[in-house]
Amino acid sequence: MSLSVFADVDTGVDDAVALVYLLASPDTELVGLACTGGNVAVHQVCRNNLALLELCEATGVPVSRGADAPLNGPVHTAENIHGPQGLGYAELPTGSGRLTGYDAATAWVAAARAHPGQLIGLATGPLTNLALALRAEPALPTLLRRLVIMGGAFSGERAGRSEFNIGFDPEAAAEVFTAWAAVAPQRLPIVCGLDLTRQIAITPAILGQLPAPAGNRVARLLDDALRFYFEAHDARGHGYLAYLHDPLAAAIALEPELVTTRPAAVHVEVEPAAVRGRTIPDWDAAQPNALIGVGVDPVAFFDRFVQRVGALARRLG
Repeated sequence: MSLSVFADVDTGVDDAVALVYLLASPDTELVGLACTGGNVAVHQVCRNNLALLELCEATGVPVSRGADAPLNGPVHTAENIHGPQGLGYAELPTGSGRLTGYDAATAWVAAARAHPGQLIGLATGPLTNLALALRAEPALPTLLRRLVIMGGAFSGERAGRSEFNIGFDPEAAAEVFTAWAAVAPQRLPIVCGLDLTRQIAITPAILGQLPAPAGNRVARLLDDALRFYFEAHDARGHGYLAYLHDPLAAAIALEPELVTTRPAAVHVEVEPAAVRGRTIPDWDAAQPNALIGVGVDPVAFFDRFVQRVGALARRLG
């Protein structure tokens, strides 16, 4: 039985890699894509997603435009990390596909109703679309099979600061965590914070295990996108590598056993005087609203990544 996945993305180098991973995974059906502003403006996210789907010969996936700004506050994009179009040095021809006639919040609700109890939700960008979907359908947490969120920071040196996705729209994130506070423990969202995702660092050596980019469109996309990402990380003192935040979340959406989790009640700071977007976990809460990822095996992840993405690249050429 295939896994039905609905992804909400702000594509973004690592979102693009995550989508390639989903499309390369056997027995996985991407039933819809929601676009949100974040890494780049929402109109560019839409263009990136349509082009990427066409490159990977997955043009039947519905793509819906979503929020271009947070619920409350200014827009802060991240072209310095992801490139002016969001895909690093990669340049894709404009896809021939078209957006749906409905917005991303509507797409969330429609997908959940079409796959009640079976849909896997994946959010790798700001949570604005999901918050708006919850306003339209408060029962959404009970309709999903599971939800995986890339966002926040819960331990280590980043714990006192705001992570990009949550910080882009703290009010939306707060609404999402509040909505999931009343669900059964097995339905709590799995949250992949920076302290988890920074354990997954791709290097040129790992990327080199994929087919050579010359003459291979998927490998060329990844090589051009990740080369910019490597340089951006190196400029920030991380070394010539790149953290695969969103691909890890995508892998966990398909295989939750890849991550060790710990329940907590996540509070999102929204007050102007606070560090807006900071995620504060209460590990001893009687009513948790999330399962925080606390452990992952990078070798297991990269084994899957190289095998699946490599197979897709070889098939598509």
